Amino acid sequence: MTSDFNYQQIVKDQMVIPSLLLKRYHQLKLSETEVMVILHIHRFQMEGNTFPTPEEIAQFTSISPEDCTKILRQLIQKNILLIEQEEDEKQVLTECYSLEPLWVTIYKADYPASQANREADQQQANIFILFEQEFGRPLSPFEIETVNIWLDEERQTPALIKAALREAVLMGKLNFRYIDRILREWKKKGIKSVEQARNQSRQFHINQNNQQEQQQSKRDVSLYYNWLEE
Repeated sequence: MTSDFNYQQIVKDQMVIPSLLLKRYHQLKLSETEVMVILHIHRFQMEGNTFPTPEEIAQFTSISPEDCTKILRQLIQKNILLIEQEEDEKQVLTECYSLEPLWVTIYKADYPASQANREADQQQANIFILFEQEFGRPLSPFEIETVNIWLDEERQTPALIKAALREAVLMGKLNFRYIDRILREWKKKGIKSVEQARNQSRQFHINQNNQQEQQQSKRDVSLYYNWLEE
C-alpha cells in the first residue's frame, strides 16, 4: 500500500500541549481566544521565535493584531505571561516571552487555589485596572512588568502600591519612576501598612508646608526690607 503522505514529516510536526492547560484554563479565567494565543506563543518558541509580534501571532488566528496586543497585555496582567531578557552568543540582550508562570500555576500541588489566594489574585488584577484608570490609558508591557516586579520580587502588597499611586496623584507626579521612589522610600523606613504610609505622607506634607511658609516668610521680609531701604 502506497501513500503520498510523509509520515516522518507528520511526526516532526507534532507539538506537545500540556493536558492540564486544557483541563484548567477555565479555572484561571482564561478565554478560548487567550488559550489560542498562548498555544501560538508556545509554538513560536518551539520553532525558535521567542518573542513573536502581535502581527505574527494574529496571522494564524481569527483576531486582529490590535486585539492580539490587548490579549497579550491581559495575559501579562493575569501573571500568565512574562517578558524577560535573555543574552545571545554576542552578549546582546533581547526580549522574550516566558510561559513559566502559567506552567507553575497549573501544576501547583495545591491547585485549585484557596479562597485567600483567589482574593489575592483579584486584588492584583484590580491594581492594573486602577493604574489604567488613573493614567487614562492601557499600561505598556514594560509598565505591567514593573508592577509585577513590585508584587513578586519586592513583595509589596497591593494595598501599599495603591497608596503609592494615590500619593503620586496627590503630588501631581503621575509616573512610574516617582511611584517606585515612594515605594523604595517606604521600604527603607520599614513602612508595611497603609496606615503607616498615611502617617508618613501626612507628616511629609506638614513638613513641606512648613518649609514653604518659611521660604515665603523670608521672601516677604526681604522684599519689605528692600522697599524700606529705597
